[in-house]
Amino acid sequence: MKITFYGHACIGIKINDIHILVDPFITGNPKAAHIDIHTVAADYILLTHAHQDHILDVEVIAKRTGAIIVSNYEIASHFGAKGYHYHPMNHGGSWDFGTSRNGELAQHFATVKYVIAHHSSSFPDGSYGGQPGGFVIEGEHKNIYIAGDTALTMDMKLIPMRTKLDLAILPIGSNFTMDVEDAILASDFVQCDKILGYHFDTFGYIEINHEEAKRKFFDRGKDLMLLEIGQSIKL
Repeated sequence: MKITFYGHACIGIKINDIHILVDPFITGNPKAAHIDIHTVAADYILLTHAHQDHILDVEVIAKRTGAIIVSNYEIASHFGAKGYHYHPMNHGGSWDFGTSRNGELAQHFATVKYVIAHHSSSFPDGSYGGQPGGFVIEGEHKNIYIAGDTALTMDMKLIPMRTKLDLAILPIGSNFTMDVEDAILASDFVQCDKILGYHFDTFGYIEINHEEAKRKFFDRGKDLMLLEIGQSIKL
């Protein structure tokens, strides 16, 4: 499993030959100006909620790639009504994504579960964007949790009851989401000491001190990774 950070809350995940893109907000982020969205691969686009800083580049990428848009019922149906391929989900539901984007049978590559997040969700025009969520992705060899925009919530304690995580991707910028201290508690709740931080530094409200954040996690016996935009890791 290869994971690439595209800035803000946008993550690329490659499992075997399948490309998953999460919350594509690239062209609206000056810090990601060096990322060309016309070269970003996507077989599936996972959306945690409908805010502009999570869906801005969905249509351009989905139109080029033919990707299946996966999100809550309201968001998925919104893009489905525009003619894009989509798969609707809701909290607690799982789906075995074992088909390719054109519907032909393919090797199983991941089971995706849509889980609770405490936030808000509306489209840029103010229309209803369903309930926000996160995703637990169980790959063939590695499992990851993408929290989405969320506060610390006791629901996170349910995740390790079903899934042993290899990586938790958590927001750490505060103001709109958890801060570093709450993210440390979240990592305790999900029983995962390997953390990829996201949703930080994009704009003034969520700027953080990188070294201080890493130290706080380290002092708790945890590894916080803060990737440069465009940088990748392998699990």
